[in-house]
Formats: sequence, C-alpha cells, structure tokens
Amino acid sequence: MNIHEYQAKELLSRFGLSIPRGKLACTPTEAEWAARKLGCGKDGKIAVVKAQVHSGGRGKAGGVKLVKSPEEAKVVAEKMIGMNLVTNQTGPQGKKVHKLLVAEGCDIEKEYYFALVVNRETATIGVMASTEGGMDIEEVAEKHPEKIVTASIDPTIGLQEFTIRKLSIALGFGLGTPLAKDFAKTLRGLVNAFVAYNCDMLEINPLVLTKQNTIAVLDCKMSFDENALFRHPEISDLRDYEEDDIKELEASKYGLSYVSLEGNIGCLVNGAGLAMATMDIIKQTGGEPANFLDVGGGANQETVTQAFRIILRDKAVKGIFVNIFGGIMKCDVIANGIVAAAKELGLRVPLVVRLEGTNVEIGKRILNDSGLNILSASSMSDGANKIVQAVR
Repeated sequence: MNIHEYQAKELLSRFGLSIPRGKLACTPTEAEWAARKLGCGKDGKIAVVKAQVHSGGRGKAGGVKLVKSPEEAKVVAEKMIGMNLVTNQTGPQGKKVHKLLVAEGCDIEKEYYFALVVNRETATIGVMASTEGGMDIEEVAEKHPEKIVTASIDPTIGLQEFTIRKLSIALGFGLGTPLAKDFAKTLRGLVNAFVAYNCDMLEINPLVLTKQNTIAVLDCKMSFDENALFRHPEISDLRDYEEDDIKELEASKYGLSYVSLEGNIGCLVNGAGLAMATMDIIKQTGGEPANFLDVGGGANQETVTQAFRIILRDKAVKGIFVNIFGGIMKCDVIANGIVAAAKELGLRVPLVVRLEGTNVEIGKRILNDSGLNILSASSMSDGANKIVQAVR
C-alpha cells in the first residue's frame, strides 16, 4: 500500500526528523492560503507546489513548481489541479492530480538519495544511499554505480554504530562533527519509522544538506506491507482509492492477488511461483501477459468467476490462459468455475486451459462436456504456445 508525500511526512514528523512545513491544498484558493500561511513572499521566502500522486519523477513532468508569492501559488495550482501528470513511473496513461502539497522552500547546499527497503534474500533492512540526490536511483546505478553505498540492518539487533559510521563517511558527513551527529539522528529516526510502521519501502529523494548546515527530509515515498496493516488501522485509513487500480481493489475483496500489466494475455493461476513462471513462459513464447493473478489454494466457483470478471475488465485482454496445478485447489472446482464464468460472462476471447493434479480427469471431463470452445493444453509450454497463437 502506498501513501502520498504529505501523509508520509506527517508520519515521519513523529520521529524527530527535520521536515519543512507544508499544507495540503485541494483548490487554487487553498493553495494561495497555504502559501500565505507559510510566509511565502515575505523577506524573499519561496514555497514549493507539489502534485500529490503515487509516482516519482514528478518534478521532471511539471508536477513540482517553485513560487515566490501566494498569488503565484494560486496560478500554478489552477494549472496543476486536474492535469494528467505523465512520469517515467506512471506509464503513458499518467495520473490525474487532485491534491497539492504547498511546502516551505529550502536553502539547499547539496542533495542526497536515501532509501530503506526489505531485503528478502537476507531477511534484513537494506539501505541504499548516494551523493547523487534528486536523480532516479536507476539512473544513478546505470551512470554512477560507484556512488551508491549499501548496508544491511538486522531487525532483531537494530541499527548499529558501525553502520551509521559507514554511511556517514560514504556521504561525506565525516565522524564526530555536528553534521555527522545530525545525520545519525536522522538515520535513527528513519529506521525507527520503517520498523514501527512495517514499511516495505521508505525513500527520501532528496535528503538535503541545507546552507544552515542541517539535514532535512525534502521528499518522501512510503509503502507498507499489506499483510501487516491489521496492526496499523491508522495507516489503512490513509489509502487513497483514487490512486489505486480498480481491478486490484476488487480482487482484494475476494482474496485474489492481482497486479495489472500492459500485455494482452490474461493469466489465471494458482500459486505465486507458478503465476510468475506462467508470465515468463508467455514472454518467452512471444506474448505479453496482461496481469498477475493468483487465485490461491482456497478458491471456489464464485472466486474463479470473479477472477474472470476482473481479467475481462481490462479491454486490452485478447485471450486468457488458465494454468492450474491442483493440490489443495482441486481441478474439478476450477473447471466448474471456468464453465460458470464463461457462460455467465459470455466469453468472447480465446481460452486455453492447462490442468494438472488432484481430480484432473474429472476437471478435463467437465470442460469437454461444457460445449464451450476451450483449448486444452497438455503442458505449460503447450498452453503458452496455444494462447499466443490464438491471440495473434
């Protein structure tokens, strides 16, 4: 689950971090009022108007503007609210801007990149930091990989002094200086917030050194482990449903794991590993998967019908590949669900089904006796070949 920058900064402010003041604005008048409250225009003070969408790269796309007066903030807000912001992360469809963050300007001396992520290979908190702040980390990795420093934090032990020293030296803050102490305080606050909120990712880009020789959090992205949200109802309440894919939201209601992709072959699979392998083999065969969809091991006929309904909501889908390995999930249950869904929804696109495992013969008989135009596959590769050819 993702949240907006203004929400993330509110959460981080509880951990003693230096964050420029900011106010949320949903109308141009509110943006003007916010800029005035922040002192914009007085003694040369500036403000920053920032589009609030779940995407990075907003500045390059015109979603971040500096203003010198409350009146200018209103003019910028009039153009920004309602615009379709297309960044390198939104895809060509972009995201519509509904909200703005109007924040205090900052006297920046230098920008840094800093992020905490879950490292599932080592079961640690992974740290990435770089002196190349303000840039996409992928761009830094490509052009200046030597400028990325990494570290690991064992959550059972916590942040250690040697990790703080390593990162402080790598970023040029030194040891024993007031700046090094400020960085250590900032790092501890970020790690504490990451652990306290069960974050998947906490990215600060940029983390800045101000001309007053202090460290401040200028931008922030946070995402959370949805499996831990039951511990944090206050975080769940921050979800912005306008930012979420409607198909993914509907899938979650039925216990389905669904992620939209940009291809034209819908996938219905049981098991996350098998789902990823299915997408890989479709790609290898020359096709493009339209989604990741794992129905899990406890699906029933209604669940399968809803899964088909969600897949077919994507107008780009030109065919569906069902790839089931029956264990806890029985093949006859899936087969009945497929038949019911195809009849109820009036399926008009090619459908390829590969069944293996528990009650597979019963499942195949149900499909054969359905009278529907279903292509049977003997293996995963056979199914991928058939659906790719059918779509073509």
